Amino acid sequence: MAKSKEERVTKNRHLKRFYYTVDHAVEKPFNWQQLWRLLVYLKPYATTYLPGAIIAMLVSTAVRLVVPILIGKVAIDVAISNKDTNLLTYLVIGIGILYLLNYIGNIFRIKWVNILGQNVIYDLRRHLFSHVQRLSHRFFDSRSAGSILVRIMNDINSLQELFTNGIINLLMDVVTLAGIVVILLVLSPKLALAIMVVIPIMFYISTKLRRTIRRAWQNTRIQQSRLNSHLNESIQGIRITQSFTQEKENEQFFDGINSDNFESWQIATKKSALFRPFVDLSNAVGTIILITYGAYLILQGPENGGIEIGTFVSFAFFLGMFWEPISRLGQMYNQLLMAMASSERIFEFLDEQPNVEERANAFEFADMKGHIEFDHVQFSYDVERIALHEVSLDIKAGETIALVGHTGSGKSTIANLISRFYDPTKGTVRIDGHDLRDVKLDSLRQQISVVLQDTFIFSGTIMENIRFGRPDAADEEVIEAAKVVGADEFIQRLANGYETEVEERGNILSAGERQLLSFARALLANPRILILDEATASIDTETEVKIQAALRRLLKGRTAIIIAHRLSTIRESDTIFVLQQGKILEYGNHEQLMKSRGEYFELVKSQFQMLDAI
Repeated sequence: MAKSKEERVTKNRHLKRFYYTVDHAVEKPFNWQQLWRLLVYLKPYATTYLPGAIIAMLVSTAVRLVVPILIGKVAIDVAISNKDTNLLTYLVIGIGILYLLNYIGNIFRIKWVNILGQNVIYDLRRHLFSHVQRLSHRFFDSRSAGSILVRIMNDINSLQELFTNGIINLLMDVVTLAGIVVILLVLSPKLALAIMVVIPIMFYISTKLRRTIRRAWQNTRIQQSRLNSHLNESIQGIRITQSFTQEKENEQFFDGINSDNFESWQIATKKSALFRPFVDLSNAVGTIILITYGAYLILQGPENGGIEIGTFVSFAFFLGMFWEPISRLGQMYNQLLMAMASSERIFEFLDEQPNVEERANAFEFADMKGHIEFDHVQFSYDVERIALHEVSLDIKAGETIALVGHTGSGKSTIANLISRFYDPTKGTVRIDGHDLRDVKLDSLRQQISVVLQDTFIFSGTIMENIRFGRPDAADEEVIEAAKVVGADEFIQRLANGYETEVEERGNILSAGERQLLSFARALLANPRILILDEATASIDTETEVKIQAALRRLLKGRTAIIIAHRLSTIRESDTIFVLQQGKILEYGNHEQLMKSRGEYFELVKSQFQMLDAI
């Protein structure tokens, strides 16, 4: 049963405390500059589909303007008045030919504008997606995947009607209106001015409605973004939801967000619907003026400044044609407001610049050695929380170091700075003596492989997932990488081996199997720097034993940063750095740190105590 508005509002208030704001209103004044910015995407087609669509539109518009004149001024005032059947016959044939020409013009106009619109939407979506992919991690830290998805899909889809029909229809309606006004003024200036007296009133009212309609559609986009964001989160977390039997609460939360979305669409639709009745009212007023004042002018006769019956008939034709484009322009205006609300949100992303900028003429690594230096590096994710305090490190090329410490001590932050996902707040990170802020990002990241605890498996085959780090690798190289890390054994047991299709996020594989694939992926990429961020945490003891030798092969000749808690993973590292609250507390190899009996000793001790307890 549908809930009343009061019930939905009550539920929304109850659920208000759960809201996580995934989007916000973009308060920008409506301006034509925004529209021109969208029209730039038409430029690649300015010499192909666009001219053809405009020519076809002009042909069909010209036919529509000529026919009422032929019927009123020629057919009625000349042919019928003089009983000239030959002229009447020629007129019928001529009008038939004109309508056929109009039909052909409309076919090509519809065909070309749809091709044009789909190409523009394709280009715009590709541009937005490419831009988002290049943005820094800070951008994604503050936005949910659902809100980004809405911009790339829903907001761009809302521009589809504007580009496929809106722009050409706008030109057609403007040309039609201009032609009708000129023709009416030529036929009878007095009657034309009397009919058009309602236009300024309608224009004034539409201007007043503009702001409220635009804000309503903008709010609708925001609510839709929140709905999509929650859906994305709910689907990804469905196992947790079911594990804690929170299905009912999740449904209530969804109902609250869905109600907000429902109400925002209702409000926007109601406000947009106000425009059409004003157009219909103007049409009614214009018709009354035509009948009343037009009849008066007919009775006066042409000799006394009046009009002929044919002129009145032409006016009647043109009056119907006059309000039709005005009505469409009203709908187009609402469509434009929706498009502007979406375009503001799209351009908000396109205007977003990466926090990690690539300088002009940046240095490009041709043969990286892998010597990493942290020179008094300080980093903050926000002003209230400093993640690293004046950290200095010197990691020689080919050296394996380990970072240990409690959660939040800064281990993953160091890994993020090496990959230059963020820039230091203070200090410098160098590789082979080059400040990373002066290095080309692609050349840096192509030399670094990161293996995470929660490895990401893409939809596709096992072969494609391993090859992700080096798309040009041969099948034999992929298989060899899998054999080295011990993944070949379980892959061969799968139904289709390396061609087995894995589901979203690799759900058909165990956590350990996914991790082995990530090792194979990293090995195939052949990086100079390898970062293992809790990479063996999801692997069982038996599997871990199998990959220890593989790890030695993987790390050989490479600079490696290992973030781990397991003693077996880090004890063979050349240097172990113990971090606490963003500072290096102590460092040395395993034997040295155990002898000093400091924080590392306590960490190892607590780990063995946990094992004994088990």
